Amino acid sequence: MTQLIRPEGPEADDFRFSRRALATGMVGGLAFVGYAPAALARQAAPVTTDDSGLTIQQTTYPAPDGFALPAYVARPNGEGPFPVVVVVSEIFGVHEYIRDVCRRLAKAGYAAIAPAFFMRVEDPAPLADMARIQQIVAAANYEQVMGDVAATLDWASSQLWANADKVGITGWCWGGKVVWQAAARFAAIDAGVAWYGRLAPAATATPEQAAGGQPWPVDLADDLKAPVLGLYGEADRGIPLDSVEAMRAALQRAGQTQSRIDVYPAAPHGFHADYRDSYRAADAADGWSKLLALFEARLKA
Repeated sequence: MTQLIRPEGPEADDFRFSRRALATGMVGGLAFVGYAPAALARQAAPVTTDDSGLTIQQTTYPAPDGFALPAYVARPNGEGPFPVVVVVSEIFGVHEYIRDVCRRLAKAGYAAIAPAFFMRVEDPAPLADMARIQQIVAAANYEQVMGDVAATLDWASSQLWANADKVGITGWCWGGKVVWQAAARFAAIDAGVAWYGRLAPAATATPEQAAGGQPWPVDLADDLKAPVLGLYGEADRGIPLDSVEAMRAALQRAGQTQSRIDVYPAAPHGFHADYRDSYRAADAADGWSKLLALFEARLKA
């Protein structure tokens, strides 16, 4: 198994949590909880998006291994069909931040589907124990995750409200790496936006850790089947700029002229996460506008 580390490095504030986060929702099954207590800042004022004009669904569909994969779905009211965006969570799973992102995408005209990749073991969303969260995430290996993405695409293709010919994917942190991997694997994906996902093994990674994280995005540039926009922070302690430059060089060598990485000066890891201390409102808004522009061009044309 891959031994995970805190992508931006451990900080004491990572382990603060509020009673508000623990008091919302239930644990397990289809009952998703509130904001992840392992990262919720005491002073946070998260962006909140209501569900007016939207259809919200919590469902399951079969994964290739037979697991009933839970997912949160937000789409505009009406028959559609709407272009589809697969939303890939951070290590905290489908908590309120990810659900809110789905509603934001639905308000923009997309059918957003957030699979709960970690539920075979346990829902990490309500947990404050980072060691346990790391164990849960480490159990979600590459083939399982790609199988879950495939199941999501298959399920979407059977929904009358979904335009399965227009599919995007976006994800944060752990999910950002999945975006690169999925765009290299699935021809059905038309565009991806990867928010600060790891691109290459850390310089201090053991051979086991490097092997456990394969395939790394830096090795997948030749295989990308759709343009990917990478959004990264200059001050991300877990994703050094030399790995960003290595990915840029790999994209150039592969002739992937439609894919690129934008780096936000002085931005830390998690700059889009509006429930955390790492949130940078201006950078998050700029990145979101770029996401919408790419999806508009690739999924609504």
